[in-house]
Amino acid sequence: MYRGYKVSLVIPCYNEEEGLQVLLADIPSVVDEVLVVDNNSTDTTGAVARSFGARVVFEPNKGYGNAYQTGFENATGDIIATMDADGMYPLESIRRLVKTVTNEGYDFITTRRIPDRRRNFSSFLRYFGDVVLNITTRILFRVKLKDSQSGMWIFKKSILKLLNVKDPGMAMSQELKIEAYLNPEVKAIEIPILYRDERIGKSKLSVWRDGFRNLAYLFRKRWQNRCAHEYASDGGKTKTTLHQSVKLPTTTDFNETESNHASENIYHHSGA
Repeated sequence: MYRGYKVSLVIPCYNEEEGLQVLLADIPSVVDEVLVVDNNSTDTTGAVARSFGARVVFEPNKGYGNAYQTGFENATGDIIATMDADGMYPLESIRRLVKTVTNEGYDFITTRRIPDRRRNFSSFLRYFGDVVLNITTRILFRVKLKDSQSGMWIFKKSILKLLNVKDPGMAMSQELKIEAYLNPEVKAIEIPILYRDERIGKSKLSVWRDGFRNLAYLFRKRWQNRCAHEYASDGGKTKTTLHQSVKLPTTTDFNETESNHASENIYHHSGA
């Protein structure tokens, strides 16, 4: 509990028994509830989480977005913090970020990852992919996000009803940020964190497959937003309804929001 706000930490997991043993041993006191979403794991992820006192919910439909949607629905906190179970995100930053939400009036914080060591070839490929996705996000949606793929967010649960977040897979991460930054009712900010550039356990991310899927999603999302804008502009006369899913080819088939600067240049937020 922090200043009357209950804090839930939501962790999506698919076969993360090894990472959870490290992560759950050092949960900061500001966190009131640890909610582990078992995304149909085949190892002892659920049992390990329970052994540390975490609450476990089961999501049978595999997918990063599916796991998070289930976690958000089941979290009981006023503020939700998120991170992966691979030990790469800093638990010690949760208190600072929760404090920023409560003391400075922000509704949504996303983090910009700063690696703590020199990158190897594999992490460089991911970095290059992130750069492509970041630039594409900035061009298509005119939001000044420096890290559109970060998986650590802290936000008020109450804003979820304002956001149209539906993607079942990895693209959900960028979808959530885009929705938050473009919504005039949500005060959003990006804050840097120290990121451990070496994970615990085996990565579930496919650099090429997930990278191309995320890139295709950005263009699909932009098209959906354009259709929604046209629908609103002509008073609903078009056949495309607001937030209606537009069917475009994806890789599985083979509004600059003015960003005001806070007192330091590392902060980029979407509005008051």
